[in-house]
Amino acid sequence: MFPTDPISNLAALIRCPSVTPDEGGALTALETMLAPLGFTVDRVVAKEAGTPDIENLYARLGTEGPHLMFAGHTDVVPVGDEAAWSHPPFSAAIAGGEMYGRGAVDMKGGIACFVAAVARHIEKHGRPKGSISFLITGDEEGPAINGTVKLLEWAAQKGERWDACLVGEPTNPESLGDMIKIGRRGSLSGRIIVHGVQGHAAYPHLADNPVRGILQLAQALMDPAFDNGTEDFQPSNLEVTTIDVGNPAVNVIPAKATAAFNIRFNDSWTAESLKAEIVARLDRAAKDETLRPGRQPVKYDIVWNERPSHVFLTRNNALIDSLSGAIEAVTGRQPKLSTTGGTSDARFIKDYCPVVEFGLVGQTMHMVDERVAVADLETLTGIYETFVARWFGHAAA
Repeated sequence: MFPTDPISNLAALIRCPSVTPDEGGALTALETMLAPLGFTVDRVVAKEAGTPDIENLYARLGTEGPHLMFAGHTDVVPVGDEAAWSHPPFSAAIAGGEMYGRGAVDMKGGIACFVAAVARHIEKHGRPKGSISFLITGDEEGPAINGTVKLLEWAAQKGERWDACLVGEPTNPESLGDMIKIGRRGSLSGRIIVHGVQGHAAYPHLADNPVRGILQLAQALMDPAFDNGTEDFQPSNLEVTTIDVGNPAVNVIPAKATAAFNIRFNDSWTAESLKAEIVARLDRAAKDETLRPGRQPVKYDIVWNERPSHVFLTRNNALIDSLSGAIEAVTGRQPKLSTTGGTSDARFIKDYCPVVEFGLVGQTMHMVDERVAVADLETLTGIYETFVARWFGHAAA
């Protein structure tokens, strides 16, 4: 029996407690859905020293091009306070027209709907004239080391090539049809360590308070603005996310202070040019005597987080038009093409093929009582089914 019902598909996935890094049975449930459709399924365990092993899934239907990939993840974030949930977080309970459960929106719902969409397409039209694949990771909500990156490398080494990809992350702010993500800002993080001289608070001339220095440097990172935005992206934005001294004594000037920051940047920058700009700002601020009159420049080190996320923008008209047309055909709405929000695994996929993102309404993702409207599951399935037909029709034209 084909898995044409997105509600049943999602219930089966939610009932698998697949909190990162545990597979929890979710990939087994997905494999059970895909096998009757004729998909060849591989379960790939990726490993790296110092990180948990992660099981991933790659499934393909067909052997010829054009080749459409659907990408996503079955791992979910922890449930938090389980007692605060209206229904058990892995029960897939339905109440008031909504299905409750961790991962309902982010993003087992999108997977359930795409499976149903492919099943319906096959029932009505037979297999598409080309190939469809599922690239599903168990590490999107974790460090993202043994997930999509390694699975893409594994598949590419086997000779897999893709013409386009749809990522089923929740993209809609209010209603289905609001928004397609056609790109993402880059993300760069780092930590500044300011070195001072410890001493007694009553004798500041014998010490060098690093808190004064860290404040100067943090100010320089946040002001002035890095840019005013571009045609396709909002302005780059840096946030200092923590300032730490680790000093429990009120009468001791500490020896060092640290600050962590993250910047989401647009296509005015690369990670390399942004690093250069940040260092230039810090060097200028280190010489500022406003908070440290008569002192030598602030002594600081900067440590960059590994693997920045690079900005990207998809300009593939066949992919974008097929999805936009499907959304309008099913919902009557013209979606906004957006690059807002955080990062997703699309940042890895873009190195292999054009990629866009479209999924459910994201208002309850990661929250207590994460839930999805049952009606939205049927609507999203209709959009995906229409998209599959349009994309293969476009590709064959």
